[in-house]
Amino acid sequence: MDRETGVYQNLVKKESWRTVLTLAYQSLGVVYGDLSTSPLYVYKSTFAEDIEHSETNEEIFGALSFIFWTLTLVPLLKYVFIVLRADDNGEGGTFALYSLLCRHARVNSLPNGQLADEELSEYKKDVSSLGPKSSFGSKLKSTLESYRVLQRFLLVLTLIGTCMVIGDGVLTPALSVFSAVSGLELSTAKEHHKYVEVPVACIILIGLFALQHYGTHRVGFLFAPVVLIWLLCISAIGLYNIFHWNPHVYQALSPCYMYTFVKKTQKGGWMSLGGILLCITGSEAMFADLGHFSQLSIKIAFTSLVYPSLILAYMGQAAYLSQHHVLDNDYRIGFYVSVPEKLRWPVLVIAILAAVVGSQAIITGTFSIIKQCSALGCFPRVKIVHTSSKIHGQIYIPEINWILMILCLAVTIGFRDTKRMGNASGLAVITVMLVTTCLMSLVIVLCWQKSVFFAVCFVFFFGTIEALYFSASLIKFLEGAWVPIALAFIFLIVMCVWHYGTLKKYEFDLQNKVSINWLLSLGPSLGIVRVRGIGLIHTELVSGIPAIFSHFVTNLPAFHQVLVFLCIKSVPVPHVRPEERFLVGHIGPRQYRIYRCIVRYGYRDVHKDDMEFEKDLVCSIAEFIRSGSVGINGANEDPYKDDDKMTVVGTCSSHTEGIQMSEDDVIVNIDSPGTSELREIQSPTVIKPKKRVRFVVPESPKIDREAMKELQELMEAREAGIAYILGHSYVKAKQGSSALKKLVINYGYEFLRRNTRVPSYALSVPHASTLEVGMIYHV
Repeated sequence: MDRETGVYQNLVKKESWRTVLTLAYQSLGVVYGDLSTSPLYVYKSTFAEDIEHSETNEEIFGALSFIFWTLTLVPLLKYVFIVLRADDNGEGGTFALYSLLCRHARVNSLPNGQLADEELSEYKKDVSSLGPKSSFGSKLKSTLESYRVLQRFLLVLTLIGTCMVIGDGVLTPALSVFSAVSGLELSTAKEHHKYVEVPVACIILIGLFALQHYGTHRVGFLFAPVVLIWLLCISAIGLYNIFHWNPHVYQALSPCYMYTFVKKTQKGGWMSLGGILLCITGSEAMFADLGHFSQLSIKIAFTSLVYPSLILAYMGQAAYLSQHHVLDNDYRIGFYVSVPEKLRWPVLVIAILAAVVGSQAIITGTFSIIKQCSALGCFPRVKIVHTSSKIHGQIYIPEINWILMILCLAVTIGFRDTKRMGNASGLAVITVMLVTTCLMSLVIVLCWQKSVFFAVCFVFFFGTIEALYFSASLIKFLEGAWVPIALAFIFLIVMCVWHYGTLKKYEFDLQNKVSINWLLSLGPSLGIVRVRGIGLIHTELVSGIPAIFSHFVTNLPAFHQVLVFLCIKSVPVPHVRPEERFLVGHIGPRQYRIYRCIVRYGYRDVHKDDMEFEKDLVCSIAEFIRSGSVGINGANEDPYKDDDKMTVVGTCSSHTEGIQMSEDDVIVNIDSPGTSELREIQSPTVIKPKKRVRFVVPESPKIDREAMKELQELMEAREAGIAYILGHSYVKAKQGSSALKKLVINYGYEFLRRNTRVPSYALSVPHASTLEVGMIYHV
């Protein structure tokens, strides 16, 4: 698969049922690992202390009825039939919904947006009209665009959901692995089994996180078989328990048993819903991992295998417990007690493997959503390692991995039981679902252009169910539910501080940018010596000249013959096509040899390494020069007007009929033009061997002499080398700022800036090719 385009998820529309079924099979290991292991701990958490299993079976049948209808209404009805349709060009998740809203209403939090971004293919794909059809939708869109506070609230709501996903990345591995290992309790005494379970669970978790840097592609082919075997195992055991212990357990699926359950247990029953809630942990993964598969494959896997297997597993446990009321120890109300004794050890091994697979899926999902946050300027810069060159989305973030491991071990050692782990995990899961419900209501009105009646019905129906479970989880605040709240609060503070500091820094750049008149007054030489080479000046600005450039010109005695103001930015779409990657334009007159290049990435795009990026960048400028010479939206007509006219140029691979660039160490003499269909522009031959650069220019259409000269200079500059001019900004709150702003900017943002990675474009740049200049920003 092409890592850059990420079109794998869209190909299924044109492919056969065999491909769809293959994707459905593969989705078992990635999407359903967490959801399929929930039978390990649901009944155990439900009957932890709030309710008791009596001989009337009203509690166990009521719990089964709640589980059945919760699984039917939330994962099946809400996600499979409704939410999966709200994909963002094949991508899913919280940020996909936010991205959809940003494109249908101008609520984007990214400061350097351009009208040109709205011409992207994926940007326009879902925008079928200028605005919502209903009058209410138009008013809602206008209100969101008019009030900045509503836009910030929408962003914070999205970030809350994101923070809870990260919190789930801490809690789910701890809960899943600990619950799987808890099968050891049946072979040890109650006072001893905790001394065995905790060390074994910790060893498995350490191994899981330690192997993350190898990537999942090396063992990923095992994930789907493990989950498939696990699902077949629990469904077979469930069928055995149903026919052997209570064939009439199916009657408990009636909603009447829910009423009986609530009537008898009252407050205890309401509080026990926090345990029942765990039956839908992992449901959000169906939407979040949509980009790796397709809607149809995920639907087929869930409806044909996952859903019936889970129902049979829960019915089987209920059937067994309905005939076993007197247990030696109360902690034995759980999964393993219903497994036939001869099968317990094999099932224990399969359960541990399935728990590891489910944990792996949520860890990978956590990496993915942090990458999206970082791309959209809402999370500090982190090192992102792509562990597979073929499989899209396989990433590893070292800092986050070790933070997750430490927190996961702390939860496991600190709680040491599934009850409090379940309370914590349940609150994180239901909060994410509530955020999805809120965002979906806006998508229904603004993006799908449906009546507000449908949005209200969606929020009321699913919101009521989720609010009920949310209240039952929140009441357990002191019994473990405080953990996801504390984690989410910390991550939310980090995200908000970083986003606020980034916005203020951009606003300072925007207010202090240098006018084009100042540049023109310097003349073509800029008042300094122009030497061979290309100078890449990074800036966040998409128009104008950054103030730091005047600082360079004032303090440096020489500068490069070709200057490129480089802006690498993210746009609110999952992927940007290679043919739409670059926006290139002149700054000032042509003879100045100053260009602006804006590189656009989607929030799920893979950034290229520096060598490949350099080649694409130079090639895109060369193609811009060629296209400008034949009148395709080239340089500005008025040199005193700011550079608002730019040309969309793709990567080298996307414009095969345009200019191509080759680099080698062979010295080639200049060939006479016109001897073939293509002619080569080559730099003069030198005696000592070095890297040679050649532009292969199409014979037709003809380009003028000035453009040929410009290409020659660009080629010579590329041979001389590329220097990266990086500005180190020190952001300080200006005089008269409030104490809160000083705290956020001077301490919070500055701490994060000093202790996070440098921007991705500078990670692998040789120190000899880097020039760093510091500036103090008073915001």
